[in-house]
Amino acid sequence: MPRRTSHRTTRLTRFLTAGAAATLLLTAGCSAGADSGDSGTTLVAYTGQAGDYQVNFNPYSPSDIGGAGLIFEPLFFINKTAADAEPKPLLGTEYAWNDAGTELSVTLREGATWSDGEAFTADDVVFTFQMLLDHEALNSTGFDGTVTKVDDTHVTFTWAEPAYTSGPDVLSTIVIVPEHLWKDIDPEADVLEEPVGTGAYTLSEFKGQAFTMDANPKYWGGAPKVSKVRFLALSGNQAGADAIAAGTIDWQTGPIPDMANTNKNFPNYDTGSVSQNQMVLGACANAALGCEGPQTDPAVRQALFHAIDRTQLNKLAFQDTATEISPSMALTSTQADTISAQVEPKVAPATAEPETSARILEAAGWAKGPDGIYAKDGQKLTLTIEVVTGWTDYITAIQTIAAQAKAAGIQVETAQSSWNEWTDKRFKGNFELAIDSLWQGPAPDPFYLYSYFYDGRMTAPVGTKANGNNYSRFSDPAVDAALDELQTLSPEDTAGRQARFDVIQSAVATQMPYIPVMTGSNTSVWNVAKFSGWPTNDDQYAFPAVWSDFDAAEIFKTLTPKAAS
Repeated sequence: MPRRTSHRTTRLTRFLTAGAAATLLLTAGCSAGADSGDSGTTLVAYTGQAGDYQVNFNPYSPSDIGGAGLIFEPLFFINKTAADAEPKPLLGTEYAWNDAGTELSVTLREGATWSDGEAFTADDVVFTFQMLLDHEALNSTGFDGTVTKVDDTHVTFTWAEPAYTSGPDVLSTIVIVPEHLWKDIDPEADVLEEPVGTGAYTLSEFKGQAFTMDANPKYWGGAPKVSKVRFLALSGNQAGADAIAAGTIDWQTGPIPDMANTNKNFPNYDTGSVSQNQMVLGACANAALGCEGPQTDPAVRQALFHAIDRTQLNKLAFQDTATEISPSMALTSTQADTISAQVEPKVAPATAEPETSARILEAAGWAKGPDGIYAKDGQKLTLTIEVVTGWTDYITAIQTIAAQAKAAGIQVETAQSSWNEWTDKRFKGNFELAIDSLWQGPAPDPFYLYSYFYDGRMTAPVGTKANGNNYSRFSDPAVDAALDELQTLSPEDTAGRQARFDVIQSAVATQMPYIPVMTGSNTSVWNVAKFSGWPTNDDQYAFPAVWSDFDAAEIFKTLTPKAAS
């Protein structure tokens, strides 16, 4: 059966250290903020943008800088940080599946208008989804159904087979665009300089070093209390940390020194975080597809997994902000109920287990040499981990893992390269290990991560770019079959779904093509003296990351400036 998988991701920008250049850009960025007339109801945000912005608010463009979420809306918002998340109505107000799971009916919001005053109707929804079918390059969710207008406020989505797992993508990750304007543009190539959306904000000013959005007075939900949102271009974590210290930005998602004591060090600020993206050592794992190196042996991957002292790693590389990770790759926070009883251990060891590593390697025919490093068939157990130059937290992590692995008889080396080179190596299979994070899907369901990274049909032989996110080149027909079956099962069929998760997780935990490290915490630093209503541990109403478009939109709409309260 055809695969329906989502590949739309939020702009997960890594925060890089840029030394002296950061200071220069910080000065320029602060000037841009001051020039725009800051006030108590203006929020200044930093997404990690390094260097000047290039204008483009086309939400379907890879270089979109802010079209999705604030300007263009999906039908619903799904909070992926909550295990029992229910879709929150946006342009849609109600939805229902038929008994067969092949038809999804959606009621649309009455009275919503585009920011140019035109009415929003079902025609816009039909146009948007047909645009995706007509432009494969834009169809990142793999939508393969049909959409039919019932009347101005009702549409029906139909598939040839049950498509329950497609529901969250259709409802919450595809933004609706205005037919009356988009019918005359090339959605793949055109850059939008004056976007027209239904969202809570409209673009009011653009400069390379900053752009500003104003609260939309015509917004169906009422104009937000944060009257302006200004996005600055700085240059990575040092510039962002300096801006927090200077009080010139109100929100960034990225590390600053001594994050645990943010409020003590900077009384106007505090932090909020959620552990969501699993950090891994992704392996080019499939020798049958051309992968080469010791990491193609599952025993080596398992041994390295047990060699990591995660408590020490967390302290040295992540300021104790990372959390536990399961070998099943299901989140222990929101997906714990799906972790198979067949997976042991349920959670990765907190401290190193060199004896376990030794037992696994020796059972697979590896023998320790006089230098303390294992070898087999004349091949020394040396592994190279690829990392992007400037990813300071990950570089520290690899250095720490290298020392830990050596104690278990595994030699680890580091190779740094540019983002483009690192990406090219991974997706063409020209690497042994690469440190990175796996991401979650549109709903708190591990199906999506498995479909992104473990589907054997979403990869390619070494030398050819993988046609999906499965850069490890992992392939298991039983996993592929279980993914297909999960698509057809109702979310309420917990027993049936668990049986398929058992198959997938047993393979994931045993083969370990992505070696689990820890679950990364995306920590935001935000101005609590100027704004109230930020997500808290007791009320995580959205994922607290400024670069996560749809979540950020919900946060901006929820905040109240204290000057106006």
